[in-house]
Amino acid sequence: MNNKQDDKPTVPYWHIWTDEEGVSHQNQCALKDFELSSVGDAAAQWNNQQARGEATIVFVVLPENWVGEWHENPAPQWILPLSGRWFVESMDGTRVEMGAGELSFGEDQNCVANDQGHKGHRSGTIGDEPAVLMTVRLHEPPVRKPCHIH
Repeated sequence: MNNKQDDKPTVPYWHIWTDEEGVSHQNQCALKDFELSSVGDAAAQWNNQQARGEATIVFVVLPENWVGEWHENPAPQWILPLSGRWFVESMDGTRVEMGAGELSFGEDQNCVANDQGHKGHRSGTIGDEPAVLMTVRLHEPPVRKPCHIH
């Protein structure tokens, strides 16, 4: 993330998404539609307000040495690791490892199983400690396009 006082910031995130053939992929994307404004009487800050909608927040603790075999995200959702490390592997073979403060947007619904029976993604913990995650599940349909959130 860049953070010079006068520069508009960008915040990187990983986006796992499904293409028209039902294969999951991951792309490095960035939140970049920030506006400088104040909240209440506070000094101006950079804000990237997402579309308003209904969401469900779920805190998750993945045990050490945990692997969640192939599955899809339950809904489009932001995933923010709070502690520990975890990985996400998509059907195209891309494996991304993330730690505290790194963002992922899980949107791999409606995948089609490949020849090995893999559908969606595989994820798991890295190292000898649990991974604590915060998820924000959005109640909206998935978009089959990488990096559509700015």
